Amino acid sequence: MANFLVHYLYKLDVIVVNKVPLYGSLKTCRDQWQIINQRSPIKTALYMVGMLMLIFSTTMVPPMGVAWWYDGYQVVLPFAEAMGVMIFLGSLCWLPVHRHKVDLRNRDGFVVVAFWFLLSLIGALPFMLSDNPHVRLVDAVFETVSGLTTTGATVLSGLDKMPKAIVYYRAQLNFLGGMGIIVLAVALLPMLGVGGMQLYKAETPGPMKDEKLTPRITETAKNLWYIYVGLNVVCTLSFWAAGMNLFDAICHSFATLALGGYSTHDTSIGYFHSAAIELVAGIFSIIAAVNFALFFLAWRSRSLNAIFRDAEFRFCMTVFGGLIAVSCVYLCLSGKFSWWESFYHGFFQTASVITDNGLGTIGYPSDWPIFIPLLLLLGSFFGGCVGSTCGGIKAIRFLLLYKQSVREARLLIRPSAQIAVKVGNHAIPDRVMQAVWGFYYLYIFSYCFFSLALTATGVDLVTAFGSVAGCLNNMGIGLGETASGFAPLNDTATWLLSLSMLLGRFEVFPLLLLFVPDFWK
Repeated sequence: MANFLVHYLYKLDVIVVNKVPLYGSLKTCRDQWQIINQRSPIKTALYMVGMLMLIFSTTMVPPMGVAWWYDGYQVVLPFAEAMGVMIFLGSLCWLPVHRHKVDLRNRDGFVVVAFWFLLSLIGALPFMLSDNPHVRLVDAVFETVSGLTTTGATVLSGLDKMPKAIVYYRAQLNFLGGMGIIVLAVALLPMLGVGGMQLYKAETPGPMKDEKLTPRITETAKNLWYIYVGLNVVCTLSFWAAGMNLFDAICHSFATLALGGYSTHDTSIGYFHSAAIELVAGIFSIIAAVNFALFFLAWRSRSLNAIFRDAEFRFCMTVFGGLIAVSCVYLCLSGKFSWWESFYHGFFQTASVITDNGLGTIGYPSDWPIFIPLLLLLGSFFGGCVGSTCGGIKAIRFLLLYKQSVREARLLIRPSAQIAVKVGNHAIPDRVMQAVWGFYYLYIFSYCFFSLALTATGVDLVTAFGSVAGCLNNMGIGLGETASGFAPLNDTATWLLSLSMLLGRFEVFPLLLLFVPDFWK
């Protein structure tokens, strides 16, 4: 009977086990059952969620320190209470399975995606428990999702008078979300083959060529962490040298390198009225839009050739340069600013929006010529390189779609020709192109769906299309009523936009897959 049960579970593919003889002694059956039990997907999920929640609870310590230094005990308390809840829930998940042998495989990687749902709820606790500001559940979740997905859309106002700990916590959400996204994009999504990301499977600094999530992910994450933190330190010092105080410099470096867009002031970068600060923010926004795996390869080879030889990087910088030039020239010709102001405002704001950073300068977008906000809103769909902290469709996909379009045009002339789509000197497999087309279709479909859904809740057309673009692309700046913040939206629209931020950040497929019944069989 035991043999039959093990054989039946194996045939149903309840869990992948090593192929061992299924017919033998009772001891063999018991050993096989223990293998299945040890590799239970439920236990693996509980172990991962519990461990990640316990780790995330430690991130409440820095805001508590900021609150103690700047604000006082009453502001420390909400973070301490949130930390206690996280430790309790994390222990509840982790302790019963802490002896469980974790052997992660492809499907378990999607559990990490599901964890972001839970993290968005748990991370909202400090906003809800705080007296200033006291935020409702829907707004607290929106603010947390926006921070962790590095979108930067906000429902809060009065940041200049808000407790420093709350302002810092928002920036820290950007920082943590940015690092998580880099590891997700460089280590996890290529292995899962999401939307053509298998193109990068053998190019990452910790290549994973089998189906298991090997310990090399730990090594990869560690190296990426060093690069990410190092760039944050350089960015902080640059902002400080440009005229910010140290607190503002730290918070804005978190927002800039994560392309998160959370500022310490209601008027964002425009608060400082400084060309130097805007130039620093624009430069580091572009740096953050580069594949962090390329930074690793450049550091390992002690040469920048690894970056400049990359076809996606060159294509991305070409598009960035064209959009920045158009914006600067148009601002100058429109008479909105002088030529010097047109240059640094245009450079910073274009870099900020098309990299999906979302930091803003003086009067943007409401007081700028409508051509510029519309151009940059469309540019936000472009995003930056794969493996960066930016949102959007990504440069490599646009490059592949462009090359595929050229290929189709050439085939009209010579229908029998064998023409391959190439990036660099490498031919792109048809399976990758199919994945890219599938991703592009689902992304545009999602944009249309959420835009229509927002209009169904009573939001006007301009606000709906601008808000969804700002959230799905993780850019954070809307149009119409949400040009200066997302607080005017109704609760249903706010929930929908929270979901759109997660959908855009996880590249559509991993999130949708969680709702496919066959995935859970």
